Parts: sequence; C-alpha cells; structure tokens
Amino acid sequence: MNYKLKIIGSLLSCAVLFAPAIAAAASPAESSSQPKPQQKGKWINLLANNSLSAWHKYLGGAETGWQVENGILSTPGKQGDIVTNQDFSNFELEVEWKIQTKGNSGIFIYVVEKPENKYMYQTGPEFQIIDNINYPQQLTEQQKTGALSDVVAPNNAKPKPAGQWNKTRIVSNNGQVQHWLNGKLILEYQVGTAALNQQIAASKFAQLPYAKTTSGKIGIQDHGDPVYFKNIRIREIK
Repeated sequence: MNYKLKIIGSLLSCAVLFAPAIAAAASPAESSSQPKPQQKGKWINLLANNSLSAWHKYLGGAETGWQVENGILSTPGKQGDIVTNQDFSNFELEVEWKIQTKGNSGIFIYVVEKPENKYMYQTGPEFQIIDNINYPQQLTEQQKTGALSDVVAPNNAKPKPAGQWNKTRIVSNNGQVQHWLNGKLILEYQVGTAALNQQIAASKFAQLPYAKTTSGKIGIQDHGDPVYFKNIRIREIK
C-alpha cells in the first residue's frame, strides 16, 4: 500500500513541475488568435467654428452655396455637392441630419475627385437619405434610407419622419463598411468581394468606376431639396 502511494505522489509532483511549461507553450497560440484592438484617433469637428473650411464644392472651389449657422449645415437645394478637403480611409463618421417632406440627400464615402468623374456618385458609395413615406416616386428597398444606395438594402432601418433629426454612423475599416442609423447597425458590406461586385453589376453603377477604392473624400449630396446636417465629426481608426 505504501509503495502505491509513493508512485501516486511521484506522478503528482511531475504534473506540478510540467504544468507551467504546458501553460507557457499554449499561451502564444491563444494570444495570436485574438484580434488586435482598434486604436481610434481624436474626433475632428468638420463644422468647427461654424465654418465650411473643411469642405469645398465637388470639382469646384471653396464657395459652395451651402451655409453653417448655429452649428447647422444646410442648403436650400440646387447648390451642388460638397466634399471634404481631406481623404479618409479607415474611419468612424458621425452625422446628424434631417430632411423636409419628399426630400432626398446622401452621405458619400471613398469619393475620388477627378475631372473625368463628373459626379461624386460615380465613385463614392452612398448612405441613402430620403423620405421613405412621401417621396413622389416608388422606392425599392435598395433606395430607402440607410441603404447602400441602389445596391444593398438596409436591415430593419427605422428612420424618424421628415422634419426630425436622425443620427448616422458610418464605420470603415480596411474596406469593411458598417451603416448605423439611430444607434442600430442596419447594413454591412466589404468592398471588393464577389458578392458586392455582383450587386453593383445589377445596379445603375455597373458601368462606372464605383467602389473601386477604400480611400477618398467624404461627400454630402445636394439632390435639389433643402437638407440639414449637424454634429458632423470623424476620427481615424488605426
């Protein structure tokens, strides 16, 4: 009986001695499987000091026809689209907006501003902003608020009615894009995938240089209707 106890005791001692080595050998594999945490930069206010100094008219100069008063950016319509002076790639963008009844607008990313691209929608994916209820034309699901306009429909998006403020959040990380509306994730897509390219091929953008890059300017659309934006801010994701 004592002989058996000695054997058991020896085995337990070996287990104690080798346990740290086993744990140390396992830890690198465990740590490498964990995603690298995102580092986010400081927020940049794109309407700082009630100014449009961070923006210009698409393919134009600093005079935009838009105005900023009391922190609210607006256009009466038919003034042209505006884009940021700076290009962005990996970022988090937050915007609050409201439209009037029957209104239409949009927030664009990855806009490539070149003379051969006459309009900003030719290159830049759009977070659609539209009056789903009262718009004078029948809308497909891919044309409603929160959609990747004319390409991918949002999932259970619930915009507030025309005349009320909504909040959009767009996150871009290595071409992986998220659309958020009023605190809810409503759409995700990855630029360059076969699935997205197939949906683009079935859209009005099929013959355009659309969504070919994951870097460019942020744009706001003047679709001819009065529209209002506030608290526009962006920060880089590293």
